[in-house]
Amino acid sequence: MPALEDIDVKAQRTALTASTVAFTVCFAAWTIFAIIGIRIRDELGLSETEFGLLVGTPILTGSLIRVALGIWTDIYGGRIVLVGTMLAAAAATFLLTFAHTYPQMLLAALGVGIAGGSFAAGVAYVSRWYPPGRQGMALGIFGAGNVGSAVTKFLAPLVLVAWGWHAVAEIWAAGLVITAILFWFTTKDDPVQAERRRTGQRPKSAWLELEPLKNVQVWRFSLYYFVVFGAFVALALWLPQYLISVYGLDIRTAGMIAAFFSVPASLFRAYGGHLSDVYGARRVLYWTFFVSVVATFILAYPPTEYVVTTLKGPVNFHLEMGLGGFTVVLFVLGFFMALGKAAVYKHIPVYYPDHVGAVGGLVGMIGGLGGFLLPILFGVLLDLTGLWTSCFMALFLLVSVALLWMHVAIRQMERGATEKTLAALPPFPEMQGMPAPKAEPRRSDAVLTDWRPEDPTFWAEKGRRIARRNLRLSIPALLLSFAVWQVWSVVVAKLPLVGYAFTTDQLFWLAALPGISGATFRIFYSFMVPIFGGRLWTTLTTWSLIIPAVGIGFAVQNPDTPYVVFLLLALLCGFGGGNFASSMSNISFFFPKSEKGNALALNAGLGNLGVSVVQFVVPLVITTGIFGWLGGDPVMTKAATGATPLWLQNAGFFFVPFIAISAFASWFGMNDIASAKASFAEQAVIFQRRHNWIMCWLYTGTFGSFIGYSAGFPLLAKTLFPDVNALQFAFLGPLVGALSRSGTGWLADRFGGARVTLWVFVLMMAGACGVLWFIATKDQPDAFWGFFISFLVLFFATGVGNASTFQMIPAIMGKEMIRLMPDATPEARRLEAEKESAAMTGFTSAIAAFGAFFIPMGYGLSITFTGGPQAALWAFLIFYVTCLVLTWAAYTRKGGLLYDVERNKRSTAGKAAAAE
Repeated sequence: MPALEDIDVKAQRTALTASTVAFTVCFAAWTIFAIIGIRIRDELGLSETEFGLLVGTPILTGSLIRVALGIWTDIYGGRIVLVGTMLAAAAATFLLTFAHTYPQMLLAALGVGIAGGSFAAGVAYVSRWYPPGRQGMALGIFGAGNVGSAVTKFLAPLVLVAWGWHAVAEIWAAGLVITAILFWFTTKDDPVQAERRRTGQRPKSAWLELEPLKNVQVWRFSLYYFVVFGAFVALALWLPQYLISVYGLDIRTAGMIAAFFSVPASLFRAYGGHLSDVYGARRVLYWTFFVSVVATFILAYPPTEYVVTTLKGPVNFHLEMGLGGFTVVLFVLGFFMALGKAAVYKHIPVYYPDHVGAVGGLVGMIGGLGGFLLPILFGVLLDLTGLWTSCFMALFLLVSVALLWMHVAIRQMERGATEKTLAALPPFPEMQGMPAPKAEPRRSDAVLTDWRPEDPTFWAEKGRRIARRNLRLSIPALLLSFAVWQVWSVVVAKLPLVGYAFTTDQLFWLAALPGISGATFRIFYSFMVPIFGGRLWTTLTTWSLIIPAVGIGFAVQNPDTPYVVFLLLALLCGFGGGNFASSMSNISFFFPKSEKGNALALNAGLGNLGVSVVQFVVPLVITTGIFGWLGGDPVMTKAATGATPLWLQNAGFFFVPFIAISAFASWFGMNDIASAKASFAEQAVIFQRRHNWIMCWLYTGTFGSFIGYSAGFPLLAKTLFPDVNALQFAFLGPLVGALSRSGTGWLADRFGGARVTLWVFVLMMAGACGVLWFIATKDQPDAFWGFFISFLVLFFATGVGNASTFQMIPAIMGKEMIRLMPDATPEARRLEAEKESAAMTGFTSAIAAFGAFFIPMGYGLSITFTGGPQAALWAFLIFYVTCLVLTWAAYTRKGGLLYDVERNKRSTAGKAAAAE
């Protein structure tokens, strides 16, 4: 960066002023749907979820485009990028007036979102005008352009009432054009860009601009910004309709009150930059998160009636926040969010002065995604719970997690810096100067200190027996985990029979939520085995299955159980989904490469049988009182043969004794491997491996489809073919998938995992086409059987692909270690490859498990918007095409990573490794 001492102060101030004004206008346009969306919702008759998606769509575009605009600013300069952004956003905002249907509105909203990307360009442009000592204040002033949302809330309601929402869009578009013209003629190129033009220096390539994004620190900043900025944008969009619905205000008054949040959350950002310079950004973030936790807790408390029993009789009182108190707390929340936003961005130009655009763009993108996702979440929570304060409940949990995560991270850094000093201190002050007691190390047969599976002698004499014992104990624990994870796929279909009047959309949510929670748990569980040990972690996670199993048993016995309780139990069923990641990671350490693929296939394939067990056993056990009086009374349901008793609680209670037996067996029969110990930081290196993300994509295609189809098939079949008792056949699909996984591992060992995976996606494409064909002809005789057979083809293909993709991971990392560790010994490479393969196996399973959420929800959204599931299935088919192309390009084509390996040809790297 050129010296900034000789820069024209007038040009410097003009750049800051013009950039702030431009960002204010862009932000006003970016949040335009917070006001006009209310009128559009009334015109189109949108649900709360649809409204949340509409107001959140511009936020999605503005977030995702920030990285690209930031990089372009680093390369081409912020002046031209900002002007281009404003003109593009103006065109999209004007074209909004030509939209008349909901899909057209969503498409137009995507274009309006371009305005939100101006932040990334502006941050990079402004920071280049100021030295590090003044960048915090300068960026704080620029960031105060967030006040544009308040401008929209003040002015847009007046224009809307006077001339309609079309006039708002037209006037805001004109404002963007005028601002772009003024900005171009009043500003100059930033000093860095001017120096490049003078010297003819070429900018860095886009790939080099992305280099800092590998640092964990950048992603930590991104998560902080998700909380402080994402929640700010979400509330700015959500508050007008909240105030109208909760307090009965008109749209003008609601806009004015909402500005009491938007104005302080924007204008005080400059003050936050000053406080970060004086007291430090860490302290300011502590203030922000602590006050936000308190404020969101107060705002989250719903109107409640209390009855207190006293000696003189019951005392009734009502607790509810009035409009005045709500406004005050909202103002405080906005003020501290402004401080937090400035504190996060204070560090970027200091740590990454040459990559402000790329890093600032990523941080802004993650924060902006919060502004997209949270309004949708608010709408969903409102639809599901009926509580308007549920939006603040979600924010309370989000901010609490952020505060806890930040504090733990800081404490870990502090302990790391003082670890040796603290370790030297005695347990109590009175023991200062006394000799340290000597303790003999305790030995445990459960911990394997000598584990050499690649040594043929060790493996034959001792290793195989221990490994197989751990595998035998792991399989039933994993089977039970899948059973608990997928129990909702059967229970949901039976809830209407026992008196629960849930809508189809609510039932699809119950079927989908275990998928998203299980996938989220898998992300964390992926790294737990090397940290805690496989024996302890398997035992704890198996015991955790008791919670949802017992909860389901009691909840379904009471027809007055609120829907929110079922939502919570659905989320807790995700414990079972999370166990897969840690189970596969654990077993991968026990077996040599020659047997690892088959062992993983057996563990996963037989564990997947839990899905079939649920869909086969649960319909049987709920028809009889197998627990007697302990299991509770049945509910009488109507059937073709008359009233029939139904013990739906047995769907949960049935698994409780098996869970207890498996947990005890895991503790007393399994082992930990000492050499498998690794910290999270050591395992987190997989996030820098390109093949980790490729395998996440491919495994989502196979396992994501398997688990998603398993969760969604019963309800989908019942919806499409109501005259067919599809539930009695539902278990066959997961059964075929599980057996094909456990029985086809040898295919990948013989022909190569990548080659098998390639043909798997071809077969899955054929199966998806078959499903689409028979849905189109569902009124024809025997259409159900064609539909069902097509799904069986899909299940079979997913099982084969699940085994083949996991077989690929050790082969990929084994070859990659030769490139990444050329000077290391073969044993060091083997150990590193095993650790990374285990972490990668768990993490890919975590990402793929989101299929259990997205496939059922894809069905639900497709049915809601188009009247049928075909749109979702076409999307799945296109996804399989991308998986096919990616497998060929990365692994199976000539020159691909596994081309030589899978054709038994010795690559140059392989010869070098053998020579050692």
